[in-house]
Amino acid sequence: MKPQYNQFQSDVYNVVAQIPPGRVLTYGHIARLVGWPSHSRLVGRVMREVPRELALPCHRVVNAQGRTAPTWPQQEQLLRAEGVAFAPSGRVLLIRSLWHPGEDEA
Repeated sequence: MKPQYNQFQSDVYNVVAQIPPGRVLTYGHIARLVGWPSHSRLVGRVMREVPRELALPCHRVVNAQGRTAPTWPQQEQLLRAEGVAFAPSGRVLLIRSLWHPGEDEA
């Protein structure tokens, strides 16, 4: 499993690195993009292990309901600074901020 996990990890990092400012992806979307559609929790595990030196925009990954990580209060601040839209409930408005790879970002 280790070689497969290493490839999965690399693929997740690649997707996260491409998320543009002001946009977000969910763990489930990332899992589907890397070809492991039923492994959103594994995406979460990979995200917890990201080495700081990679400088990935991990703050742009939220859960399926648009919630930010409860143990990372700065995540919401970082997203708001990029213009990500939030509902009064504190969830990201996925309808406005979800990134669709391949769409024209014009």
